[in-house]
Amino acid sequence: MTLCGRGEVRRSGEERERGAGARAAPGWGPGAGAAPAAPPVVVVGAGAAGLMAAIFAADAGARVLLLERTKDGGRKILISGGGRCNVLPSRLDPGRYVTASSANTLRKLLLSWPLDEQRRFFEEVVGLRLVLEEETGKLFPASNRARDVRDGLLRVAAERGVETRYGATMVGLVPPAGEVPWQVLLEGGELLPAAAVVVATGGLSVPQTGSDGTGLRVVGRLGHTVHGLYPALTPLTAEPPVHAGLAGVSLDVTLEAPLAKGAYTTTGGFLFTHRGYSGPAVLNISHLAVRSRLGGGPRQEIRVRWTELDAEGWDRVLREARGPVGAQLRRRLPDRLADRLLEEAGIEAARSLAQLRRDERGRLVELLARYPLPWTGDEGYRKAEVTGGGIALGEVDPRTLESRIHPGLFLCGEILDAFGPIGGYNFAWAWATGRLAGRGAGARARGGLSGASPSA
Repeated sequence: MTLCGRGEVRRSGEERERGAGARAAPGWGPGAGAAPAAPPVVVVGAGAAGLMAAIFAADAGARVLLLERTKDGGRKILISGGGRCNVLPSRLDPGRYVTASSANTLRKLLLSWPLDEQRRFFEEVVGLRLVLEEETGKLFPASNRARDVRDGLLRVAAERGVETRYGATMVGLVPPAGEVPWQVLLEGGELLPAAAVVVATGGLSVPQTGSDGTGLRVVGRLGHTVHGLYPALTPLTAEPPVHAGLAGVSLDVTLEAPLAKGAYTTTGGFLFTHRGYSGPAVLNISHLAVRSRLGGGPRQEIRVRWTELDAEGWDRVLREARGPVGAQLRRRLPDRLADRLLEEAGIEAARSLAQLRRDERGRLVELLARYPLPWTGDEGYRKAEVTGGGIALGEVDPRTLESRIHPGLFLCGEILDAFGPIGGYNFAWAWATGRLAGRGAGARARGGLSGASPSA
């Protein structure tokens, strides 16, 4: 066997014929005995999707080995929601997800496990009571501890007989050849046989949690299409940081990005930072900014409506109200922001509303209702919540998430070409696709799936 670059595997004709390779796992391979144990389903990655895949593969009756490169797994679960873990949204709209693949396929995958059933799983199987945060529509564990979510899933997996191996880094996959099953190549050269493989290695976001894109590279080398990758749900930056003086100011806003057809609009929290802009509204629209930057074309225009009032509403207020213009703005905006907008409009805060000229009023209305956000860059994968792009959804069976190119290979979670907005949407995707892939892999291992062809 020859390694060509990280994780790329080439096998000689003799090796393919004999099923030899690097160090075979004990209990399997040539000389292992007349009746070796059947290989397990190997799940690569003990994050949200991988833990769910392992649980449901075991539920399907398969022996399961869960591989995790870190020492504990589930690190994105631990840091999500500020350490509280936003397990699920209270409602799920497939139209809010982003994909370069079929939106219909995305919808089928997402709704394969209805939201109420997901909630029941966490409350009745994992034993976590979920509580609705009214102002955001998010569901958190009653304990407000993300660790309870991660540890609860690990416990359920262990109760179902899942064997978990930490510090195990997958660098390659070897498809079946003759009677030799799938083999998972680990860093260091060890080969693990697998009745089926579930790749749940995540993308490139938040690399300190163990995500480095290895799974995407390995699956891509097996012939799968990887739609262009980019950081998504990431803060935006401005150079120079023209609003650094407003750092710490936060409020609810509406952001609008004009598109070739219509506009993308999102409403939610907005936070000024020392380097630029963050908060749920910014994160949810950031993929459009990032893609325009990476594409080398015109910078994506993003306009801010600072309050619930639109241009017409502000124009009416400024015409009909009385008193200083500064006082009127501060009733609806944080003081520092109100003062900054007046400064940009060239209007003194003490100026009487009755004294505003039409052109001054129009200039101020434009800044209040259609403020051009002066972003120039983004924080990249370092602070991105998810990875945009990924494995094309058309290359997996939507009923099982089995590869249409390589039967016995299953893909789930962030590695797939889909992501949703802030608020539990991406966990809902991870739970649903992990469950689907786990059930499919379990059925494959037990002989419950017929061999699919690449055109299936």
